[in-house]
Amino acid sequence: MRTRALYALPGLLVALSGVALIAWGPIAQLPHYHDFADTRSVAGIPHAADVLSSLAFALVGAWAMLRARGAPDSPQWAAECMFHVALLLTAAGSAYYHWAPDNARLVYDRIPIAMACASLICAMHARVFGARVPGLLPALLAAAVASVLWWSWTEGRGRGDLRPYLLLQAAPLVLVPLWQWLHGAPRRERLLVAIAVVLYVAAKGFETEDAAVLAATGAVSGHTLKHLVAAVASGALCKAMRA
Repeated sequence: MRTRALYALPGLLVALSGVALIAWGPIAQLPHYHDFADTRSVAGIPHAADVLSSLAFALVGAWAMLRARGAPDSPQWAAECMFHVALLLTAAGSAYYHWAPDNARLVYDRIPIAMACASLICAMHARVFGARVPGLLPALLAAAVASVLWWSWTEGRGRGDLRPYLLLQAAPLVLVPLWQWLHGAPRRERLLVAIAVVLYVAAKGFETEDAAVLAATGAVSGHTLKHLVAAVASGALCKAMRA
């Protein structure tokens, strides 16, 4: 029998992670973050592979929007639609950033990603619990934007701090699978979320091995693969919301 304390575990883990990040101190962006391996241009598009692969998020977002029609009465409807919009914005922001990578453009890349994480938390909470928490979506969206603006403000003062942004990215990886497990979500939904988590971790791995992947393949960089794999992960999440 699951106790009340066990049901509180997901939120407690995220809260403890937040406390640990506070104790850790500011987490700065890597010094050479903007030095992507694939600098090739195609048809006048600089960093073409990274720019064009960003559009995969738009394809997933548009597909999910069409697929979600006809369910405005579901508890997760508003958050689910916001997740789709965030995917479209992620495509635009990522393409804009990779065209000429710098910190100023990176803000427009990170804000939609943070918004996607925030809306995902709200959508899956509503789906698992069968009810919408009033005010949760706008509050988390505001926190998402604030997390990126905090990084930008601290970065401009020579002490960049990614902690709020990183916590927001990690939170769905903890909350959603645990919510599903504790509340007995259907097996297909849990499998789709598990696939998305594995793909997301793989995407981060490709990101960290950007140059090594390009050297090994001679055709595609790790960051380009990161975009494509992360887009597939977002598609799995869209299917989980409609499973």
